Order: sequence, then structure tokens, then C-alpha cells
Amino acid sequence: MAARKRIVCGLSQKVSCTSWFIGPSSNKFFRIERSLLLTTNIITSVLINLKPVKHIYVAYSGGVDSHVLLHLCANMPKLHSRLTAVYVHHGLQAEADDWAVHCEQVSRQLGVAFICLSVEAQAANGVSPEEAARDARYQALATLLSRDDVLLLAQHQDDQLETVLLQLFRGAGLRGLAGMPVIAPLGLGHSVRPLLTITKQAILAYAEQQSMSWVEDPTNQSNAFDRNLLRNTVLPLLTERWPMLATTVARSARHCAEAHEALQVQTELALKTVLDVNTQAIDIEKLSAHSAYQQRLIIRYWLQAQGLKLPSEALLLAVFEQVIGARQSRDPELIYQQASIRRFRNQLYCLPLASLKSPIIEAPLVWPTGQAALTINEHSHLTVVGAENGINRDVWQAAVITVRFRQGGEKIALMGRAGRQSLKNLCQEAAIPPWQRDKLPLVYLDGQLAAVADCWISREVWTEDANKSVRLAWQKNCA
Repeated sequence: MAARKRIVCGLSQKVSCTSWFIGPSSNKFFRIERSLLLTTNIITSVLINLKPVKHIYVAYSGGVDSHVLLHLCANMPKLHSRLTAVYVHHGLQAEADDWAVHCEQVSRQLGVAFICLSVEAQAANGVSPEEAARDARYQALATLLSRDDVLLLAQHQDDQLETVLLQLFRGAGLRGLAGMPVIAPLGLGHSVRPLLTITKQAILAYAEQQSMSWVEDPTNQSNAFDRNLLRNTVLPLLTERWPMLATTVARSARHCAEAHEALQVQTELALKTVLDVNTQAIDIEKLSAHSAYQQRLIIRYWLQAQGLKLPSEALLLAVFEQVIGARQSRDPELIYQQASIRRFRNQLYCLPLASLKSPIIEAPLVWPTGQAALTINEHSHLTVVGAENGINRDVWQAAVITVRFRQGGEKIALMGRAGRQSLKNLCQEAAIPPWQRDKLPLVYLDGQLAAVADCWISREVWTEDANKSVRLAWQKNCA
């Protein structure tokens, strides 16, 4: 593309070219400008893909990268009134308080609103302190964003190089090798990385030209961290041999992003062919009709759709061998993050662990006389409704009504069946998953089991008289 000079927001722009990137979570391509000089045009060329943009937050750590990004935005009159700098205080370093003060002072000098967010970044088992801090930071930042809001992040081309290489060393697939996206959903808005085509050298040159002062994180010099070891020791050798390494790796990352996006579209369509839309469970027989490779992709995409992190290859292998491949007589379960992956009746379920807790009622709930509905807990409600047949209304109104959950050994006498049937057998016949059975509310009239949720009614209280019949409607949320 021919060289050209631009004037944007009053600042001189020089020699730029256009690159096209595939957009995250969409089939659209969007363009960003790659400037040989770091200018406000780099911000404009990205934000134009997100119209409308309401408020703009800049993640500002006090380091040179985010300082330059904030400075660029502060010099854009069209953005200034919508701009807020955000410092996330992790409380992990002694200097953190001083950094927060520095960030506030710089923001004030630039005439930009400032927010300091404090987070607790306690690492859970199997999670590194760095990952815990990053997750806590993004969770806090996501809460700021309303619809059409944007969070600007200052990662640059050298950061992208480090990210892609680290992912390669860890054996990542297309998604990992795609590196960091320019635009991605975050909270109700989007995160945007406008500097991904800009080198660290260009950022430092801008900072020096503007006589900026910034903070240096002392931990950046510690090679105990993988990224620092790569940055401080390995990359200088590589870039000395291959000076354009960051640019060429960034190009490979874009190719991987495009391939990943295309594969995601295909996998989403494949998932729809095996998914029960009501239970969000996968039909294992339909899944088996796909190739082994497609099956792995479908499971990965399905788990991500449940809000879980991208599963490892080992986790996928465990799903297929320990859950899907288990004997039919077993009730296999695999715990992954805060979810339970389990199989029932040739269906594969992914259930939040919190939803599997059995309800606790220390004493039977009494249904007040004359009351049409009863709230059992926040996930379970019963309502009495008219019906063509069902529970005799006269019996219902005259009885003391109580509600409890299964204790084991309960039986009920049903119309059209001899004797009394155990609830265990009835649940098996009705294909009610084991984790839902303990949540079935049992309704007793004068101490006798009369109904099980909206599933079964005892013949002892049954009537065919439509003028005297009521039934129970059960509103539940029990996975």
C-alpha cells in the first residue's frame, strides 16, 4: 500500500498499512491499522469495528505499556469524556499501594477519571499464583462493563510472541496458538487489544518522546517465571537471529485464529446434532456417529459452552474412557472444575456441583390450609391446579399436608397397578437421573404418601371426577 500521511484527532499520523483479522466468536473479519509510528490512529482503527462504543476503560497498571495506551486515548478528544483508567490492586506486592497512587496521579494529570479495584487473588489447588491473579483481575474488570462498553488492554506484539511460544511449548492446539485476540467478549462488553501490531521498541520510543515516567515491576526480572525466562533469556537470542520473529509469529497466530474460528463453526453445528436442547445432555449414540477427532472437538466445545475452561487432552481422555466407556451398570462421574460430568441412560451430562447438593429439611414442611402454593426452597415450588382427574379436592382440603424428601424405602400405590411400588423402581422406570431423585418433593396427606412431585399420585386419594380433581405443578431448577 502506498505511503500516506493522516491527521486524526489533531495528531500527525505517518505511513500506515491495513491488516485484516478474523473476529473472535464471529465469522466477521475486521481491520486494524499497522503504523510504523505509534499514533492514535491505532486506537481508532480498532474501535471502529465495535460501533457503538459507550464508555471506555483502560486497564492501567502503571507500567510503560498501559501508560502509553492511556496517554494515546487521553489525546483523543472524541474519547476523553468517556474514558476511565482502572488500576487493579492485587495486594501481592509491597509496592502495590505506591503503584495505585502513581496511577491515580498520572490519570489526574491527563484529566482522566480513575478507579482502583481491590481483588483477592488466592490460588486454588492446581492454579498458579499468576493465573489466580490474572483470573481475579479479569473478573473484576468484567464487572465494570455495561452493554457497548470497552476495556482497552495494552498487550503488544512482543507479548503476543511470548504468548504463542509458551502455548506451543505447552502443546496447545489452534486456539492456544492463535494467541490473544484483538477483540473478545468480556462481561457485557468487549476487551480490546489495539497494540498487538505494535512492538515494545515503538512503545518505549513513544514513552521517551513524551517524557513519561512509569513503574517497573521487580518481578519482571525474575527468571523463575516462564514468561520472564523467555523474555529475558531466550527471545533476545532468537530475535538476534530472526529480527522479524515477532511479526512472522503474529502472522502464524492470525492463521491459527482463522482456522480455529472456522473449526468452531463446524463444531457448533455438529454439537447441535447430538445435543438435547432441554437437558443440554449429549446423546452418546449420536456422538459415536462422528469420527474420533470430531467427538473430541464436540466434547471440548460442549464443556466450554457450560462455562468451563478449555479441557486438557488428559481430561478428554478421561471423559471417553472413564465416563462414556464405563459399563452400562455403572453410574460413572468425573469432577472437572466446579462441574460433574456423568452418564445416565446413554446421555452425557455436565452438571454444576452446586446443583447436585441434596436438599435438607430437618422437619417436614407444613402446607398451610387453603394456600394454593408452597415454596420449598429457592429451586423448588409446588402449586395446586385444577385437573380432569387426580387428587380428590375434598380429601386435599380436609387433610394435614406435609412435604419432605426421600429418606429411602418409600412406596406408593398407583392406579392400574397391583400392590405398592417403591420410588426407587418408579424413578428407574421413568428414567429420572439419580441426582434428581433426592430432590423430588414427597407430599403426604395425614401422614400417608399421596403424591410424588408432579410424577405420581396414590390411588388412595385418586378421583376421576373432574369437578373434584386437583394436581400438583412442580416448578424446579434441579439440573
